Amino acid sequence: MSELHTSPPRPASPSTAETTRRVPRRTPVRTVGRWMVSFAGYPLGGFAALLLTGPVDGPGPALAGGLLTGVILGAVQAWAIGQSCLRPLTWVLATGAGMMTGVAVGAASVDYQTDLSSLVVQGAVTGTVVGIAQAAVLYRRLGALVLVWPLFLCGTFALGWAVTTYAGIDVDQQFTVFGSSGALVAALLTSMLPLVLNRHRIAPTGATS
Repeated sequence: MSELHTSPPRPASPSTAETTRRVPRRTPVRTVGRWMVSFAGYPLGGFAALLLTGPVDGPGPALAGGLLTGVILGAVQAWAIGQSCLRPLTWVLATGAGMMTGVAVGAASVDYQTDLSSLVVQGAVTGTVVGIAQAAVLYRRLGALVLVWPLFLCGTFALGWAVTTYAGIDVDQQFTVFGSSGALVAALLTSMLPLVLNRHRIAPTGATS
């Protein structure tokens, strides 16, 4: 009687569905609540830049201060969005580069003045440039929808400076970005971003629940 030879079963390879497993979405309230915490990135970045690079009164402080502010803001926003939506380092670098360029160009375009109209213009320029940099990161996820992001941030940053000025903050110190009052408005207006990204949260390959 001959022996039957059977080969050991091959381990099943993970399916595509498993490697791109969807994770549970956050509730809208939790998503917006976490994003609202990111408002702190604006004043934290602004004060850090003021302490380390000085007031925005020339190209050097504008570039260095804008970069520092953007990196801090980008890091806080990346935390608020979550790793399953974006690559944190890419977002931080894009926000840093956008703020660096935006603050430098925006402040120079108004000759480093701090009256209301000048700060609104500076904010509009900065927001547009930051929006372009961030849109480049968002494009892979959101497609052509990101084309509205630079325009949206243009208005948001301009309004942020207006709110901060009307709140009585000493804007003559030449900060890189608006203060807490303007930051709260900016965070609320931009809370649509994590809501949109949260619709398709993808877990990294190999992640477990």
